Amino acid sequence: MMTRWRWLLTLFARKLWIRVSVMALIGVATAAAGIVFAPYVPDAWTIKIGAQAIDGILNVLASSMLAVTVFSMSTMVSAYGAATSNVTPRATRLLMEDNTSQNVLGTFIGSFLFSLVGIIALSTGLYGSEGRAILLVVTIGLIALIAVTILRWIDYLARFGRLGETIARVEDATREALERRRAHPHLGGKPMAGPPPSGARPVFATAIGYVQHVDMAALQERAKEGRLTIFVTAPPGVFADPARPVAMIAGAADDEDALAVAKAFSIGAERTFDQDPRFGLCVLSEIASRALSPAVNDPGTAIDVIGRAVRLLVRWNRGEGPAEDAEIACEDVRVPALAVDDMVGDVFSPIARDGAGLLEVQLRLQKALLALVAADETVFGAAARRQSAAALRRAEAALTLEGELRAVEGVAAAVARVRTAG
Repeated sequence: MMTRWRWLLTLFARKLWIRVSVMALIGVATAAAGIVFAPYVPDAWTIKIGAQAIDGILNVLASSMLAVTVFSMSTMVSAYGAATSNVTPRATRLLMEDNTSQNVLGTFIGSFLFSLVGIIALSTGLYGSEGRAILLVVTIGLIALIAVTILRWIDYLARFGRLGETIARVEDATREALERRRAHPHLGGKPMAGPPPSGARPVFATAIGYVQHVDMAALQERAKEGRLTIFVTAPPGVFADPARPVAMIAGAADDEDALAVAKAFSIGAERTFDQDPRFGLCVLSEIASRALSPAVNDPGTAIDVIGRAVRLLVRWNRGEGPAEDAEIACEDVRVPALAVDDMVGDVFSPIARDGAGLLEVQLRLQKALLALVAADETVFGAAARRQSAAALRRAEAALTLEGELRAVEGVAAAVARVRTAG
């Protein structure tokens, strides 16, 4: 699995200003390259190319790119606000880390700085006629790139930040996290079959917050050096506080070992999608709950989320990855696997609560649980039946029409019958 430093580097590379800064530096370097390569341009080329026309082109390019950049930034901020108010604040991060919007903004700012540096260099006489020729050729290529980028950006803006598109992003992020966990169900360690030994030493996090990443390589190194066995009791997504240890150490562990183990857990104020597949399911459930609120009253979105959740869970169960880690790199580290009951409860319990009085939501929820049982009764059967029974009790308390309640009971009975058939 990914080490802590690689994980931090990945998070750093996703920041908007990083990619924009790189594109801006490329623009500045490209403008300055005309000065360096000017001696290699034949004099005859400058007449054929018409290099004297570069002054006006750069002025137009600089002014237009500044306006387009401001417009793009305002559009992106509006999309972030729309996702926060209409979807869930937890989905906004996916929009902020969007590659397309970062590349577009970087292209516009890089083009603006390229034009600005070119204008300054022309005004100070740093470019000769040969340098002007190089600058004109590069500018024509840049205009073609800008034209393609703007056309793609216009099409992209029609979907960026919209409800359906944002839900799809959350589903994709959750699917990727589930696939990574499917490939490494114990994060590269061995499965934790039972509770840690009674004499194991508890290790508490150095901060209070959510476990965002576990450096399995660091845990294995410490365990090997001290001949220890480390039991991870707080996998990514768990809230670490002074009452809950993040790990238990079996063996002769001292304070230095405990501190090294604690430092292997990265703690943050928010959950992340990377090592925490359950977070994506919780975000999907939040979207459905907001859609079911009286202020929004959009049961169709909740039904859409239910379908996406079924797709994610069934795909995770039928994944191509092994049920156990194909290569156990951390022999002395024990990590619990994802609990199916937790995942099913994360996504379906809030929907059953908030949609208890809506027939269409209750029917779709029961049918979704029936689909899970039909897909794999061994894996999903117990969890789906518990959720079905709980949702039925909520429907009995909220539905007022006898016919509606009988319809929900019929599907719930079908969920229970699968157990008898199995």
